[in-house]
Amino acid sequence: MNHAAFIVSMIIFSGQFSSAQAPMKWKIHDPNRPEAPIVDPGTASTQDAPGRPPSDAVVLFEGKDASRWVDKDGKPTKWKVENGYMEVVAKTGNISTRDSFGDCQLHVEFAEPSPPHGDSQERGNSGVFLMGQYEIQVLDSYENKTYADGQAAAVYGQYPPLANASRPPGQWQTYDIIFHGPRFSGDKLIRPARVTVLHNGVLVQDNVELTGPTAHGERPPYKPHPDKLPLSLQDHGDPVRYRNIWIRELHEES
Repeated sequence: MNHAAFIVSMIIFSGQFSSAQAPMKWKIHDPNRPEAPIVDPGTASTQDAPGRPPSDAVVLFEGKDASRWVDKDGKPTKWKVENGYMEVVAKTGNISTRDSFGDCQLHVEFAEPSPPHGDSQERGNSGVFLMGQYEIQVLDSYENKTYADGQAAAVYGQYPPLANASRPPGQWQTYDIIFHGPRFSGDKLIRPARVTVLHNGVLVQDNVELTGPTAHGERPPYKPHPDKLPLSLQDHGDPVRYRNIWIRELHEES
C-alpha cells in the first residue's frame, strides 16, 4: 500500500467512527469518547515484493494460496498460481471469493502481460467486480487508446477515470478501492452504490454514484440483492497477473 492509499485508509477508518456516533452525543474533547482501535498499517509494496496488509485486513490472496477463490461452479480456481502471483488462464472463467463482502476497503495489485499484445479492449483486459456486478476495469492503458469509460480504472461503462495513471506492461500496479454498496427496502432502491478508487496512488474515481450494475453496451438498472456478495475477478482471455489482494470490511452504525 503506497502513501496515498495509506492516507485514504486512515481517513475512511476514522470516518467510520465519526459517522457511527452523532456529534451531539459527546461533549467537545470528551475523555469518555471511545478511541479508534489500533491497527498496524502494514507496509508498502515495491516492484520486487508485495507489502504487508493492515493487521485487521482479510487476506484474499498472499501469493501462494488461492483457496479463497472458486470458479463459477464453486470448484477450486484453475488460474495459475506461481512465483507469488495468480495468473488468468484463458477460458477457465471468472473466479469469485468463497466469502461475501459489502462495504469495504479493497486493495488489489495486478500486472499486465509483457510484451503487450493487441490493442484497445484486447490488450490486458480483466476486471475487479465488487459484489460480482460492479466492475472496476483492468486494462493495459499504457499508450493504448480505447473508449474512455472502458480504460483502466474506469467504472466500466459509467465513469472514465479522472487520470490515466497506468504503468508500463509488466510492472505491478495497485487499485485501492473504497466501496459502499447499494441498499434496498423490498424492491425499492434506498441508497445507490458509491466508489472511490486510487490507481497507483492517484485519485481516479472520487466517490462516484453508480447508476446500477456495470455491463458492456448497456446500463442495467439496480435489482435488489443482499448487502454482501462475493468479489470476482474476470477472465477476459488475457494472462493478467494478480498479487497481494486484501480487504477491510467497513461497518455501518449499529
